[in-house]
Amino acid sequence: MLLESLGADAAVFGAFQTYAAQGMTLGRVAFSHRDRYRIVTQAGDVSAEPSGAFWFRAAGPAAMPAVGDWVAARVVGSAQALVEGVLPRRTCFSRRAVGKNEAEQIIAANIDIVFLVCGLDDDFNPRRLERYLALAIESGAIPVVVLNKADLCDDLAARLSDTSAVARDAAVVATSSRAAPGIGGLRAFLAPGRTVALLGSSGAGKSTIVNGLLGEDRLRTAEVRESDSRGRHTTTHRELLPLPGGGALIDTPGMRELQLWAGAGSIEQAFDEIVAAGAACRFRDCTHRGEPGCAVQKALDDGTISAERWRSYGKLLAEARRHELMAEPLQAQEAKRKLKRLHKACRDMYKR
Repeated sequence: MLLESLGADAAVFGAFQTYAAQGMTLGRVAFSHRDRYRIVTQAGDVSAEPSGAFWFRAAGPAAMPAVGDWVAARVVGSAQALVEGVLPRRTCFSRRAVGKNEAEQIIAANIDIVFLVCGLDDDFNPRRLERYLALAIESGAIPVVVLNKADLCDDLAARLSDTSAVARDAAVVATSSRAAPGIGGLRAFLAPGRTVALLGSSGAGKSTIVNGLLGEDRLRTAEVRESDSRGRHTTTHRELLPLPGGGALIDTPGMRELQLWAGAGSIEQAFDEIVAAGAACRFRDCTHRGEPGCAVQKALDDGTISAERWRSYGKLLAEARRHELMAEPLQAQEAKRKLKRLHKACRDMYKR
């Protein structure tokens, strides 16, 4: 029952059958640090690391276990195991890894709902929220915008209205851990078998929300700086936490850099009002830059689409298209590296 309460369904058990026939154990990754993991199994928690065979088969860093993954593990001790495989991911929230390399960094896997937590203090940023929404759409999880620290907002109704214009179809919930309206509005999204991940910048109050939903002070919290509302990295790793009534929460460290790992389709879905306006243009190939009969330009002129949102759409769409152009060569390079490793292993075998 433990694994079922954490989200193991018929699809998970079906994908595990091949491994079960080999005497392996089904588990879910609750903690990950480099190549060390803590896995929740039906018999309890075990420490784990990838097996040598799994290391060799893995296509790259993104194929390694991440928090939220369902894995097949071979138990080798009283509380030790080797990960032999990662089951297919139903959803996956990723970003482009920090640095110059075009690489995927998985934040959380197999999540049903993602709480995009924004603090209603000086750190609130609608343009950052648009990025989170685009990545949430790409992940396949259902986004919910959480406007935390509502007690610090002078005009909550106006902030809710502005956020709803950016969030589009996503639900928007105002919360506060210190005063009304509290965090009760988030409990409706929790359920046995459902996994909810919390994402947002440092100081948004994710860990405080997690503690409130767990009903105990499990995670460390800290005050933000009063000068700029910047938070401290009190959460330093991603962790899956079972809820008392079933289901799980995934707490994540604050992200100050959020580069896209998403296609143009996710950007267009996040800015669906701009795409809908573009469909009404006189010319199919309208660039929305002065052509006669441009419906997008008309919407900008009458204020239906804001200039800030139009600029953000263009920026994110260009970023997504660059990602799409670079992704295909990277896949070819990874396939070439894998073939090279295979040839080397064959040569070493013949030498021995």
